[in-house]
Amino acid sequence: MKPVIVVHGGAGTIVKEYEDQYRSGVNRAALKGYNVLKQGGSALTAVEEAVVVMEDDTLFNAGCGSVLNEEGEVEMDAIIMDGKNLASGAVSAVRCIANPIKLARLVMEKTDHMLLTSKGASLFAKSQGIQEVPGETLISERSRERWKTNLKPGSNPVVSQIGLGTVGAVAIDSEGNVACATSTGGLTNKMVGRVGDTACIGSGGYADNIVGAVSTTGHGESIMKMVLAKQVLHYMEQGMTAEEAAEAGLNTMKTRVDGFGGVIVVSRSGDWAAKFSTKQMTWAVVKADVLQFGIYHNENQTVAVNEALYI
Repeated sequence: MKPVIVVHGGAGTIVKEYEDQYRSGVNRAALKGYNVLKQGGSALTAVEEAVVVMEDDTLFNAGCGSVLNEEGEVEMDAIIMDGKNLASGAVSAVRCIANPIKLARLVMEKTDHMLLTSKGASLFAKSQGIQEVPGETLISERSRERWKTNLKPGSNPVVSQIGLGTVGAVAIDSEGNVACATSTGGLTNKMVGRVGDTACIGSGGYADNIVGAVSTTGHGESIMKMVLAKQVLHYMEQGMTAEEAAEAGLNTMKTRVDGFGGVIVVSRSGDWAAKFSTKQMTWAVVKADVLQFGIYHNENQTVAVNEALYI
C-alpha cells in the first residue's frame, strides 16, 4: 500500500491576506505526517504529528491559536482513532494544554476510557507528565480581537468564524491501516463548557480499516446531529467513492439541518477526498511523493515533495 495523508485547516471564510499562510501551514502539516509514513511509521503517528504542526501554529483554531469562550478563556477538544482496532481517545474542554491531540492519544493508550473532560483530563495529563502551560500563551492576538468583536451588541459568533477552523488529518500507512485525528478550540465566544463535534467519536472523526477514515470541520452542532464522519463512511460502505461520499454527507447535512462544513477522507484503497460546503477550506494531501493543496472550490495546486520543501 502506498501511504497517503490528507489534512485540513478548517472550513469557513479566509481573509485574502492570510491565504498564503494557510496554504503553507497545511502543507507543512501534510509533509510532516508524510515523512512519518515514508519512514515506515504508522498512520496513527502520522495524523498525530500532522495535527501537532497545526496546533503549534497560531493561524489555526487549535492549540495556541484557539478561539476564546465567552469569558475570554481557551477550552479545547481533540480526538484520535486507530482504524486497525477501533481504539479511540478524546479530550474535551481542556485548558492549559499546548497539544490536546497528544493527550487524546494517551487517553486511548493509557486508560480504559475513550473520553476525558475538563478537570479529569487535566489530572490525567499531570499523571502522564504533560506540563501545563499558562493559559495566556494559548491566546493569539487574532483570537483576542475576534472575542472582543463578538462581545459587541448585535454580533453573531456562530456565523463569524472567519479564518478560524478546526484542524484534522487522515492517513493510510504502508500496512493498510487508517487513522484520523481532529483538534479544535471550538466556536468563538461559546458558552463555558461547550463541547462540539470534535471530541465525539463518529462526528469529529472516525477510522475503520474496513472502510477508511474521515475528519470533519465546520459548525459542530450540525455535524453532531448528522454524526457526519460515520455518515460519510456509511455512504462508502454502500459503494460510493470517497469523493461521492464526502459530497453526499455534506449535502445531507445542508438539507436536513442547514449545516455547513467540510470533510477529508481516505479510503481503504488509498483514494482520498477533500470537500466542503463553505466558501473555503484549507487542505493538503501527499500521495506518491506529490503534494496537492488548495483553499477554493476546484483549486488543486500540485508540486513534487522535494520542491514543496522550499515553497
